[in-house]
Amino acid sequence: MPTMNIDLTAELAEFVEHEVRSGRYTSASELVHESLILLEREREYEAERELALREAVQAGIDQAERGIFSDRTVSDIAAEVLREKQA
Repeated sequence: MPTMNIDLTAELAEFVEHEVRSGRYTSASELVHESLILLEREREYEAERELALREAVQAGIDQAERGIFSDRTVSDIAAEVLREKQA
């Protein structure tokens, strides 16, 4: 496995040391490895969410171009959602 040297702020270095001392991780390398896996997963999730949002927006644009739309405002819809959550 390749070795890398990284610079950390004092606060991050203390966090890493604390996590290793607590036994949660066996080494700083294990913590960094797991952290990078989580970051990669988060970025993949964000990309999927962005794609889904773009598709939903495009579907709305397509409907509006076909004359299918609502007179309700975003405020109306938000108020309805809040009422449903409170019910």
